[in-house]
Amino acid sequence: MAAQRQHQGYEDEKLQRVMERLPCRDVQASLLLALMGEPEQCSYPSIFIYGHRATGKSHVIHTLLKELELPYATVSCVECVSVGLLFEQVLLSLFGSDSASLLSRSPSLSDFVRVYKQLCVQASSKQTRYIVLDRAELLRDMEANLLPAFLRLQELVEDNVTVILLSEIVWDKFRPNTGCFEPLLLYFPDYSKGELQQILSEDSHPSYSPELYSAFINILLGVFYSVCRDLRELRHLAALNFSKFVEPLEQGKVKEGDTHKLWRNIEPHLKKAMQTVYLREVSSVQWEQQLQKEEKEAGAVRGLSAHAHVELPYYSKFLLIAAYLASYNPARTDKRFFLKHHGKIKKTNFLKKHEKTSNHLLGPKPFPLDRLLAIFYSVVDSRVAPTASVFCQISSLVTLQLLNQVGHDDQLDAPKYKCAVSLDFILAISRTVSFDMVKYLYDFL
Repeated sequence: MAAQRQHQGYEDEKLQRVMERLPCRDVQASLLLALMGEPEQCSYPSIFIYGHRATGKSHVIHTLLKELELPYATVSCVECVSVGLLFEQVLLSLFGSDSASLLSRSPSLSDFVRVYKQLCVQASSKQTRYIVLDRAELLRDMEANLLPAFLRLQELVEDNVTVILLSEIVWDKFRPNTGCFEPLLLYFPDYSKGELQQILSEDSHPSYSPELYSAFINILLGVFYSVCRDLRELRHLAALNFSKFVEPLEQGKVKEGDTHKLWRNIEPHLKKAMQTVYLREVSSVQWEQQLQKEEKEAGAVRGLSAHAHVELPYYSKFLLIAAYLASYNPARTDKRFFLKHHGKIKKTNFLKKHEKTSNHLLGPKPFPLDRLLAIFYSVVDSRVAPTASVFCQISSLVTLQLLNQVGHDDQLDAPKYKCAVSLDFILAISRTVSFDMVKYLYDFL
């Protein structure tokens, strides 16, 4: 193999095993091996690896370091809520469990460098040590001197150590205004459709032939590739929908080679899954249970949008219901719908003859805050005091983009809003609080 001839200092068996575990990433793996050099050679101080999500950055570097048995420390910057925790994880991975005890309770960068030097003297190593910092963009939110120090850590600690930064954003977003040591840049491009086909086909089901699973992956990519190229998400979708794909085979209705009938069976399920790509609103088991429930109860409003209510507090649901009613009901109808003793209102006067167009076709209309609160206090079951928590929940609905604020932000005296959810969504919300939504909508009279 060419990769084995180019990288001396490593056993051929290990290199072959590495390349087998890194499909479609042999170019990047070979380039990394060339940058790392032989185990006992002095490596470059810092390497910056960037690319979109699920392009194999972490997998490639971890496979190389683990299979080649190189000393390394892997730290996720998401888990490190403080600089001290970051230093502690690096020392624990490189020098053992007793090393972190040498750090003070709130260590500074100079404390970390001093302890690292001390441990290098006690546990000297001829091999290059590697520190992998995943989600490295979070380093920008920590101390200002931390990122420049890691980029030239080899010089500070006087040890053969290389820092590898993994990120989804480009280096230009990292570079401090005061300047810093420039790392080597390595870009991981997105997987092509053919590469995704090759990688996903390796996860074939043991009960079925690899050709059948490859045909299923081809159908899956034909539907989702235009909107999703995330390997992890596609792998999740494949595992979720394969049971539906082979359902006619298990029932004996079709043969394995009849891909056209298998496609016709799986097509509606893939269209439903298309609506929830990346969301993961429910687990795989709940998704399968929901599909079974939909088949038994055809015609009802179902789907994953009906599960979105679980994320909303009780009164936020009523605020959203009130906002929907305020957006789609004319203001003059509030007395008819929400006032208990409104007297007799003739239907001929109430429904104007010239109003033939549905309000749902015209779209949501803006409404003031006082009208929203008036409807809210009318539809909610229990008495709610106008406390700050109610207004905070309105702000939360705006943040979640379930409500849209209309006008300028400086209009504090009379802010206006519009409801941004669909009819199906609000019907699902109203069912969870046992509220008859249709009874209060002007278009359904």
